[in-house]
Amino acid sequence: MVLRSMPAPAWLSPDAPDSDIVISSRFRTARNLRLHRYPDRADSQELIEIQNKIKSATKDLPISPLTTISEAERDYLLGARLISPEFKHSSPGRMVLLDEDRLVSVMVNEEDHLRIQAVSAGWSIRTAVTAGQAITKSLSQSLDFQTCKTHGPLTASPSNLGGGTRRSALFHMAGLSSQGRLNRLIKSLHHTGITTRGLFGESSRGIASFVQVSGTTVSEVEFIGACNHLIQEERIARKESLRQTTLEKAQTAVDFAVASKEVSLRDALLVLGYVRWSAAIELPEFPIPVRDVDTWITEMEVFGTQNPRTAARQRADYLRSKLENLS
Repeated sequence: MVLRSMPAPAWLSPDAPDSDIVISSRFRTARNLRLHRYPDRADSQELIEIQNKIKSATKDLPISPLTTISEAERDYLLGARLISPEFKHSSPGRMVLLDEDRLVSVMVNEEDHLRIQAVSAGWSIRTAVTAGQAITKSLSQSLDFQTCKTHGPLTASPSNLGGGTRRSALFHMAGLSSQGRLNRLIKSLHHTGITTRGLFGESSRGIASFVQVSGTTVSEVEFIGACNHLIQEERIARKESLRQTTLEKAQTAVDFAVASKEVSLRDALLVLGYVRWSAAIELPEFPIPVRDVDTWITEMEVFGTQNPRTAARQRADYLRSKLENLS
C-alpha cells in the first residue's frame, strides 16, 4: 500500500515530450566531502558524521531528508527510480534527500558521499540537467567538496573522475526490437561512447525492450543527437510493425498475467512491455495511456518487501487488477 500512497515522481508527468518512446530523462553527478574517506572505506561513525554534515547543510534548501527508509518505501523509491538498486538504505549513515516534486533525489553515502540526480518526464534532458546542476551548485556553497585542478571533482571510482556526470534517457524500443534491429543499433552506439543498460541496471538488460541510453564521455550535443536518431528510427520501425502480430502477443501476455498466481519481475516487465507497446501504437483493444502503464511499473513490487514468493504473489495480484478487463 505504501507504493500506491507515496507521491508520484516528476518523470511520470503527462506533460512529457515523446513519452511513447522515451519514458524519462536523467542527469546524474557525484560529489565527496573533503577530509573524509569514501563510503566503502569509512566506518559507521564517519558515515554518520558525513550524513549529519550534509543534513545540516541542506536544511535551507528545497530538499527534505528521508533518514529512516522502510522496505516498502525502498521498493517505491527503487520503482520510481529515485534510488539505485545498490543503495544500502538500512546501513548507518544512509539518507535520501528529495524535493517536493520528486524531480531531484540525492543519495547520501552510496558509492560516493553524494549521488545527485534529476529525472524528468519524457525526452527532456535539458530539464534534468538544469535541475541537477542547480542543486549541485547550491550544495557546493555550504559543503567543501574534494576537487583536483587536473581532474575536477573527485569520486570513489576512477572511472567517474570529473564528478561522474552522466546524461541518460530511458527508452522503450519495442518496434526496433520486433524487427531484430535493436542490438545492431546498440552496438553502433557503443562505438560512439554511448552505453546502454536495462530498466533497473545491468541485471535487467534486454528485458521487454526497455533500454537506458547513457553518455558519460560524449558531449551533451552528441548525446542529444544520438537520442534523436534513436527516436526517429523507433518511429519508423513502429510504422512498419505488424499490428496483428503485436496484438496477438499482447493479448497472450495479458492472458498469462491474469491467470497467474505468481509473476516474476522479468515476466511482469515483459507483460507490461507488450501492453505499453500496444497502447503506444494505439491498438483499439488497448485504450490505455502509456503513462498509466509507466505508473503500473512504478507501483508494482520491484524487488519485494518481504521475500521473493510474497513479492511474486503481490505482483500477480496487482497486474490482474489492472489487466483483467483487457483479457
